[in-house]
Amino acid sequence: MEKIPQSISGFALENLLILFPYLCAAQPGINDFYSATGEMHRWYFSLSDLVLVIGAISGILGGLRIYANWQSGKHHHIDAQVMGWFFSCLFLTLISVFLRALYGIS
Repeated sequence: MEKIPQSISGFALENLLILFPYLCAAQPGINDFYSATGEMHRWYFSLSDLVLVIGAISGILGGLRIYANWQSGKHHHIDAQVMGWFFSCLFLTLISVFLRALYGIS
């Protein structure tokens, strides 16, 4: 293996130090973060309402499926279905609270 000459490694280090301020200036600024926050606030309530409507429809359909299984005599998996249905409704409720806290939306 050939050893890299000292002048080449010094040249690479100098170029890195010269280009470092330009590389840092290319990062997004505070204005970009504020605009992204504004977009999140504007779209969050529409998306959260849509998710809750989809969750409500899924909950109703899941409840109807459990009721149909109960009425048809398929009792052997009812407990697992009820637990799955209940915890999915609980998950949708808690994820809404978690996302509000995560994005600082009150």
